[in-house]
Amino acid sequence: MATPEESKAIQDRVLEIGTRLKTAPSDMLINFVFAPELSHQAHLFEAMGLVDIANTLCAIELHTISETEGYQLLAHLLKLQEKPDTFVTTPARGDLYTNREAWLAERTDAVGWLGAGRARRESTTTAFVLVMRQLILELNGTLIALGHVLIQQADCHMLSIMPDYTYLQAAQPTTFGHYLLGFTYPLLRDLERLELLLARLNLSPMGCGSTNGSTLLQGRQQLADLLGFKGLNSHARDAMWQADLFIEATSILTTCSINISRLAEDLQVYSTQEFALVELDDRHARASKIMPQKKNPFALTHIRGVANKMIGVLASVTAASRTPSGQPDNRLLIYGELPEAMQTVNNTVALMTEVLQEISFNADRGQALVESGWILATDLTETLVQQCGLDFRSAHQLVAFLASEYQGKSILELDDKTLRQAAEKVLGQRISITKAQLNIALDASHAIQARTEPGGTATCSMRNMITECREQLERYHEKNLAKQDYFASKQHDLLDRAIKEVG
Repeated sequence: MATPEESKAIQDRVLEIGTRLKTAPSDMLINFVFAPELSHQAHLFEAMGLVDIANTLCAIELHTISETEGYQLLAHLLKLQEKPDTFVTTPARGDLYTNREAWLAERTDAVGWLGAGRARRESTTTAFVLVMRQLILELNGTLIALGHVLIQQADCHMLSIMPDYTYLQAAQPTTFGHYLLGFTYPLLRDLERLELLLARLNLSPMGCGSTNGSTLLQGRQQLADLLGFKGLNSHARDAMWQADLFIEATSILTTCSINISRLAEDLQVYSTQEFALVELDDRHARASKIMPQKKNPFALTHIRGVANKMIGVLASVTAASRTPSGQPDNRLLIYGELPEAMQTVNNTVALMTEVLQEISFNADRGQALVESGWILATDLTETLVQQCGLDFRSAHQLVAFLASEYQGKSILELDDKTLRQAAEKVLGQRISITKAQLNIALDASHAIQARTEPGGTATCSMRNMITECREQLERYHEKNLAKQDYFASKQHDLLDRAIKEVG
């Protein structure tokens, strides 16, 4: 004869999956499978409640459930939505849905109508989509804030000269402002990708049963309206078992984290003694326990590490999704991993925003680095083309020769006489260049302002780009606020209607 504990476990098991199984789950299944599954779904509690409330309201309206039992079930769902102390999840009862169902079963027989015409996956899937929808909006807001800080610093450092680097070697003169603004455009593309993802995600999967709907009326459009979806996911089976959107979401998170990681990697290099271009605020650094002189830019290290983690999450989500269609294992881990990844990237973007707000740029060091080497070599080459009639290849050959011959010296030490002599030696021809023309070619500030075409470092070009970025960020900000307000109002209206109908 079964003990009271065993009988309770059997009762819970029957409640979870009907009458097909008569024995309690094994301890291994509970501890090794149910427990992780439940932990991955914990954050879906509130959203799952909204889904169940909306479903019950529609069921009453469509007479799928009688008013008496419908309002009884609705009243207890509203109590459960407050997450009372009496609701304690246990892996022995299965996943979040069946834990909620067990709590309701202890209080009302109307619980038998909770799953009418739908699988537990419908409730869990819809709750997951609602959570993802909100997390996307939160990430949008955080990215927009980072974009504004990038623009603010770009504006502030529009004339702060420094070398630009390729292959980690000094390449051409730029400004810290132009450099930073270059990271705003990938951010805008991240926002565009998230906007498109949200549009695809914001289609209701409710009323789809498990594969092809139900003969019991579900009211798909009514359900979509109640939960603020833009429309319906057209195909019932696709709605329940789609995998591509969650791969896409993880891919966007990975792209976003890599975009800011690239900035973090650069800034970590620029903060070294050898470059000494930037310094993080002490609040974003960590001291060494053995080397007293060290100020480690730890915030940047963390940001880089998150990008590494996201590459792993992308591989994990992609692998989990690569199943035959109609398999639950393509979602079990994703329920927890993807929202956690969303929050991690959101926090990382917020950290980068704070770092950039308080970072210091060493303008004197930037100027000194520009003047110390041959970073103006390209400008000199182009001057030879414009003023001396040389073709670019010949001018390039001449300046390359000088850079090789005078290693260890600054290009600013070059005089017009040496340049003319080198031209006769290397090219076998005379050139005519004045001291004034050479001085202009070797003036870093002139080099910055001479790049006037779109995308360049000149003040006029920078102002155009800053205006463009600000306008785009403002548009995203307004749309994001409108969506947040709309979803919040739909949630308020849903709960308000349920409370009023219960009376």
